[in-house]
Amino acid sequence: MSGSRGPHGKIDAVTAPPTPGSSRPPERRNPFASETGLAWPQPSLRAWPPDAHLALALLAAVPVWLALAVWAGPHMRVPLGLWAWLSLVAVQPLLEELVFRGLLQGQALALLSKDGQPRRLGPLSLANLLVTVAFVLLHLRAQPLAWALAVAGPSLVLGHLRERFASVWPAVGVHAFYNAGFGLTAWLVAAG
Repeated sequence: MSGSRGPHGKIDAVTAPPTPGSSRPPERRNPFASETGLAWPQPSLRAWPPDAHLALALLAAVPVWLALAVWAGPHMRVPLGLWAWLSLVAVQPLLEELVFRGLLQGQALALLSKDGQPRRLGPLSLANLLVTVAFVLLHLRAQPLAWALAVAGPSLVLGHLRERFASVWPAVGVHAFYNAGFGLTAWLVAAG
């Protein structure tokens, strides 16, 4: 791999050589996109069979929604109107994941890595744990303590997916899925 140096001596882009026998031009990799998780997921999300961690993250949401319906149903807020649903399912997941898993976790991974490997506390990276604390604190501003603490589990899952795929995009999709299920559960409980 080779890189071109910018005005401050930092590598602007990394170029991977083409595959032998390929007529494709070399692939350019943007270090900013890689560090912030904006790069396309590796391995691809279109792989079959699907990644077991991604599939488990999606399937695990169903029993959580059922438990919420039983134990917290009357206290859940139903999104009212199209804009509330768009915010819940598209805007919030996109913005929160770009900031938390993209910028914050990307920087924490860079700062807390040793010899190119993230420092870990058991199976979790310190970057994921720190970003999860920040994510809980953000939710504490608008939610009661129990609801804010409840986002810690999903946050750790989203952070794991960000690191596993070296991309924020799987976390954005799973976050949108979680929020859609949460909103649908609240709506079904209120309608029932």
